[in-house]
Amino acid sequence: MIAALIIVALIALQRLAEVIHSNRNTSALKARGAVEAGAGHYPLMITMHVAWMIAIVLFLPRPVTINGYLIALMVVFQLLRLWVVVTLGPYWTTRVITLPGAPLVTSGPFRYLRHPNYMIVVGEIAVLPLAFGEVGVAVVFSVLNAAMLAWRIRVENAALADRHPNPQQPKAA
Repeated sequence: MIAALIIVALIALQRLAEVIHSNRNTSALKARGAVEAGAGHYPLMITMHVAWMIAIVLFLPRPVTINGYLIALMVVFQLLRLWVVVTLGPYWTTRVITLPGAPLVTSGPFRYLRHPNYMIVVGEIAVLPLAFGEVGVAVVFSVLNAAMLAWRIRVENAALADRHPNPQQPKAA
């Protein structure tokens, strides 16, 4: 039980560090003229993530069995998240912040996926509770996360639409 609580606490601390880093980047971007899109969903997203961690703790089976392979997969997810954060550099935030005229990042994991961090979150939301045998928590929060991401991805795509090349038009030579 203690090991599971430590693992959840480490994820919570990692998320807290992300929010602090994000807030710094957000402030710096706004000072340069960036604007936020879809601010209304942000408190819901934070609430969902906090509720997910609380649910994991509340529904821990007694005794808890920890699946080491799934915990290893969570470590991989954290390394992939770091890759996203490093690739975006000063543009990485947990909010949808757009700086007019800034280039669209297409390197790192963005070479392969348009929203790599969201794919990582999808995995985390399912895998962490499953690592403790909490199928119900994994299912409920995966459904909630899918709804949240559908909303957020629409907001983000609209905010970045002017930076994506039109696939219908040939590129200028």
